[in-house]
Amino acid sequence: MSAEPGSCHSTPGCSLQDDRDTEVEVTESSRNLNMDLQQPIFSALNVLRDEIRSAKEDSGLSGKAAVTSSDSESGIFSGESELCVEHESELDWFCCSEQKLICSHCTIVGSCQGHTVTALANRVTAVRNQLVDVCEKMQLQARRIEHFINKTLTAKERALQVEASGARERVVAQVSVVREAVEEEEQRLLEAVQREEERVEQCLLTQRAHWGQALAMLTQTRTRLVHTLTNTPDLQLATSGQEIADRVEDAEGVGEPCDTDRLNLNAGCSDSKLMRGLWASAILLGPIAYGSAHLTFDERTVSSLLSLSEDLCTLTFLPKRSRQSPPYDPARFDSWPNALGTLSISSGTHSWVMDVGESGAFKLGVCYTSMGRKGSGNDSRLGYNGQSWVLSKYDGDFSFCHAGKNTPLHVVHKPKSLGLLLDWPSQTLVFYDPDSSAVLHSVRHAFSGPLLPAFAVADRSVTILH
Repeated sequence: MSAEPGSCHSTPGCSLQDDRDTEVEVTESSRNLNMDLQQPIFSALNVLRDEIRSAKEDSGLSGKAAVTSSDSESGIFSGESELCVEHESELDWFCCSEQKLICSHCTIVGSCQGHTVTALANRVTAVRNQLVDVCEKMQLQARRIEHFINKTLTAKERALQVEASGARERVVAQVSVVREAVEEEEQRLLEAVQREEERVEQCLLTQRAHWGQALAMLTQTRTRLVHTLTNTPDLQLATSGQEIADRVEDAEGVGEPCDTDRLNLNAGCSDSKLMRGLWASAILLGPIAYGSAHLTFDERTVSSLLSLSEDLCTLTFLPKRSRQSPPYDPARFDSWPNALGTLSISSGTHSWVMDVGESGAFKLGVCYTSMGRKGSGNDSRLGYNGQSWVLSKYDGDFSFCHAGKNTPLHVVHKPKSLGLLLDWPSQTLVFYDPDSSAVLHSVRHAFSGPLLPAFAVADRSVTILH
């Protein structure tokens, strides 16, 4: 009879003072719970709790059927009372080991002797706190899903229309230049854009349906848990842990929404190598093929390895004995034989033509204005960083260079001059032979800032033609 059960809170054999302490702790826990219940989702629970309290006061419950003020205020007991079959005592304890209601005698001389037990009030408070936390998490998750549906997916739908419209405009603008020759290509590209648009629309519809169902399921589960929290008798609530856990597990399986590239229009759906080539060829049949009449080399950028002609149009590679040290300038290349043009490009369509003559080593292209100028690293080496795009000739071979990657070009006729066409609206860069208007290479890139004509020469001379 002297043996006491292992308890996570207190045992029935404790003194009156311990009972008072337990009651104070339960009352404090109830106050904390009341503070948690001030959240918007549980405003209805506060009203229900006050109504229960008023009903109990009006009914004049007293004696054995009444409960402590702490228990009554926290809603732990609803007036129901069950007796232990074995000891005919009130079931006012909960066995954590066997997950069942017991009386105080069960913990001392009964089947739960030595088990971990807790007062029923504490058990119910813990379950209520767990439900409060779960429901709040579900509410936050529901808000995130609603935001994803109402904001992200809606914005994607609007952006889709804009992007699809822009893609169509690019296609129609290119086809109009050579419409008679490329009607079949126009139809193919428009259908590709249509397919891509339909794919993205289907993805958005699928996402909306999926997350709509998830939101409905989450809302339904949360409603059921709130109903359990507010309407389930305490004794039944204390033993409903598995049912609650099953519903929580279902809700946790909903997952979190995320934005992916599949929800965006693929810009490549409107791109065509054939279209770019035909479009560039058509453009180069006009006066723009002859290049800019105002482009010259910016003498502030010319490397000390090069000499610049008086008209600022010719660069010549210098042997070591002829090199001089020009005044320091932050814009000047100090290690590579590079120079930049004076034309800053951030709109419109531009072209320029270079006379490369017999030079066996040169580069022609564009770069960002922010490209590095100092040192011998790749930051200031044309074609070897992400800020420059150039056509290069070295040892008789032509290649396109960007970010350190060289793409070999098959050039049958070795041109004496080379042209570059930059169309900012379509973000297209074209290298061509001005004599035949043949496109040697073209590339599309989403340029993020103004571009400058870029040049390099390591053999003989190159000249800007006007």
